[in-house]
Amino acid sequence: MATILTPDPQAFKAAQRTQWDQSAAGWNAHTPQIRAWLRPVTDAMMEMAGIAPGMAVLDLAAGAGDQTLDLARRVGPAGRVLATDLSPAILALARYNARHAGLDNVETQVADGESLPLDASSFDAAVCRLGLMFFPDPLAGLRELHRVLRPGAGVCSVVFSRPESNPCLGILMSTALAHAGLPARDPLQPGALMSLGAPGRLDELFRQAGFREVASTAVAAPFGLPSVAHYLDFVRSSASPIQQILGRLDAPAAQAAWDEMAAKLERFNTADGWIGPNELLLTAARR
Repeated sequence: MATILTPDPQAFKAAQRTQWDQSAAGWNAHTPQIRAWLRPVTDAMMEMAGIAPGMAVLDLAAGAGDQTLDLARRVGPAGRVLATDLSPAILALARYNARHAGLDNVETQVADGESLPLDASSFDAAVCRLGLMFFPDPLAGLRELHRVLRPGAGVCSVVFSRPESNPCLGILMSTALAHAGLPARDPLQPGALMSLGAPGRLDELFRQAGFREVASTAVAAPFGLPSVAHYLDFVRSSASPIQQILGRLDAPAAQAAWDEMAAKLERFNTADGWIGPNELLLTAARR
């Protein structure tokens, strides 16, 4: 039976902040691969949120800001984008990337998404790409989004969908836990990668937060890379739960886990390289 963990919110967030601070450079270095993987989903997210020129847009849990740059270009010089994240280190990279791209309509602010230090009704739209599932209390985050958005504003979040549609994540987690001598975990537990993937779960949370016109769309998002080694290099460079689990082991024991993951993930090899199946859930709504 899978173990359901209820994390202490503050301890969980502190661990998340530390992990992302440590992994920020590695994640940013993989921006070209992440961008190629999430390009169609990012475009759909912006369309579903109704991003348009001149808008003030909140990018919640923005990370290194790949999608922030797309938002900034779409709103244009008359608009503005505020990128927030729990990690100062990764947000510093988002700020640098925006300046390097010549975009002066991007601001950054370190913030806890469940308690935003922002004025009510101050944004025309908001997005959150692959961040909301990490919130220990996603309803609190959605209520904060509802508070800071103007009436009629659009919002769209992107999260991983149900476990059976994301087998690579399941392989990584189960293998890491087994090598660490830890019990299996419920993949839908709060803060987990697929915690919001159960059908109807996120729709209900949006409605509880006060949003209307809520609708979710599942989208296939295969992650294509030259080899499984490239995929595991990406995982090692991200602040994934896998790193947190294997960080408790000595180097040989951790390497044994990575080797087993590689062997299991080779089933996704194709003539065109390694293509890992993923499914993402886009949820759009209006304030």
